[in-house]
Amino acid sequence: MNKSKRPFTKSKRSFRRRLPPIQSGDRIDYRNMSLISRFISEQGKILSRRVNRVTLRQQRLITIAIKQARILSLLPFLNNQKQFER
Repeated sequence: MNKSKRPFTKSKRSFRRRLPPIQSGDRIDYRNMSLISRFISEQGKILSRRVNRVTLRQQRLITIAIKQARILSLLPFLNNQKQFER
């Protein structure tokens, strides 16, 4: 038998490891708008932890920071501006 033709071999695809969205030096704070805005959808919703690829503790800190920024009106609660195309 020829070993080179195996019917159930996985293809060796190379994949690039995604960089973590929060670096070790980044401070999760309501004033850090450039960091916070990465975790909000276009509608203004907080993205899930699975989508963000962050740890549970980081997600909790992000959620608290977003809510504080909304209360201080640094971020909108909703972003429901409908864009009309003509």
